[in-house]
Amino acid sequence: MNMAFVEVCLWMLLAFVISWTIFHVTNKMNKATKCANVAAKERRDGGPDVIIVGAGVGGSALAYALAKDGRRVHVIERDMREPVRMMGEFMQPGGRLLLSKLGLQDCLEGIDAQKSTGIALFKDGKETVASYPVDTNFPYEPSGRFFQNGRFVQRLRQKASSLPNVRLEEGTVRSLIEEKGVVKGVTYKNSSGEETTAFAPLTVVCDGCHSNLRRSLNDNNAEVTAYEIGYISRNCRLEQPDKLHLIMAKPSFAMLYQVSSTDVRCNFELLSNNLPSVSNGEMASFVKNSIAPQIPLKFRKTFLKGLDEGSHIKITQAKRMPATLSRKKGVIVLGDAFNMRHPVIASGMMVLLSDILILSRLLKPLDSLGDENKVSEVMKSFYVLRKPMSATVNTLGNSFWQVLIASTDEAKEAMRQGCFDYLSSGGFRTSGLMAVFGGMNPTPLSLIYHLSVITLSSIGQLLSPFPTPLRVWHSLRLFGLSLELLVPHLKAEGIGQMLSPTNAAAYRKSYMATTVV
Repeated sequence: MNMAFVEVCLWMLLAFVISWTIFHVTNKMNKATKCANVAAKERRDGGPDVIIVGAGVGGSALAYALAKDGRRVHVIERDMREPVRMMGEFMQPGGRLLLSKLGLQDCLEGIDAQKSTGIALFKDGKETVASYPVDTNFPYEPSGRFFQNGRFVQRLRQKASSLPNVRLEEGTVRSLIEEKGVVKGVTYKNSSGEETTAFAPLTVVCDGCHSNLRRSLNDNNAEVTAYEIGYISRNCRLEQPDKLHLIMAKPSFAMLYQVSSTDVRCNFELLSNNLPSVSNGEMASFVKNSIAPQIPLKFRKTFLKGLDEGSHIKITQAKRMPATLSRKKGVIVLGDAFNMRHPVIASGMMVLLSDILILSRLLKPLDSLGDENKVSEVMKSFYVLRKPMSATVNTLGNSFWQVLIASTDEAKEAMRQGCFDYLSSGGFRTSGLMAVFGGMNPTPLSLIYHLSVITLSSIGQLLSPFPTPLRVWHSLRLFGLSLELLVPHLKAEGIGQMLSPTNAAAYRKSYMATTVV
């Protein structure tokens, strides 16, 4: 009797498991079929060719570029209000050229952007000015622009949405819709709070450094390297408004630049995550007592003005992350969701615009963006073609930041002083390095040349007036430090791709020639 009862229970349990499995498999298949039917219906009804997640600089610029090529673009942005950021406030000369090639140069007009001609560098009471070279083959005006990021983003959004085949919608993307490892669209909550879906042959994730979609697409983890603290000093103007003022302070750098005709951005970096509190006034006191005394007297009043007037202090993480292609088909990742470097050289937008220009040109010949194999081939080509610009900027940004960090180590301080002296020396040294800084000569070999000369010059200073065992030891350590700055990037970017003069020449010919859209 007991055995019969147990047997009945087992049969009932087995029947339940089978029924549960059939139900869920069928439900999953129904969902997949429903998604496929909706996607097919959207394509028949003139649905989008591309979905872009994020309408910042990258999403808006890409939407415009693809729409100009005849693609139907649906852009979904979490917040359509004007952003308030302290990153993305400077466009290098190379970035302006790329912006013009995308037909977006007028987005820097009407936002009170300020002209930049170079850097004013300060260290231990000394000052030097390094300007962008004017006697080069660079086919554009050799100057950058300072501006308030939110104004620039809004102009880009307006430009993109002016095209009839761009739909710009406010909504929060929750997840990607996948079918057999291929991304088919997105699930998002619209401005009315309704959960809805959108389908397209291609989805582009361009939702910034805090991307919540990146984790499902590649194994990249962003490394937090430091913390940028900044605020605005209003109703004031720097003595040299066309220069980015960079102070080699302690523990790292401080910076001032003119973001509008009346506003100055004040910024400095801290390396520890144990930051003074902003809410209880500890941060303001720290700045006044520790950072402000290191600011040159001629603009210290400007640096303190924002604090004295209660300007909002913002804190942003500085991150770095190597680029890795998505392991899934039907989706592309761009911008800070794809690749980051330290922001000290203010070139992230330039790399992003370069990526957009390359990608849009590679996608243009494709009849259908739903051809997953062809899009995959495009992405492989894109990954190689972007190297001259991206590898140069990634290496320079991360290396220059490490050199700027103050240290009591004699070898590190010699490298720091050597960098200041190199930019102060004038002639080819200064103009050559500034051309690399400004994206006017995005050639990894040129960057390696300048880093090598700075290293050798710094070693020469360490060994003078004559070598002693201790000086030789510090020189060897300095040489080792320079290798630590360079070798990881050679490995991460690919030695062959990074050092190939052919790739750099092809990039300059294809993407930095004189033709403007």
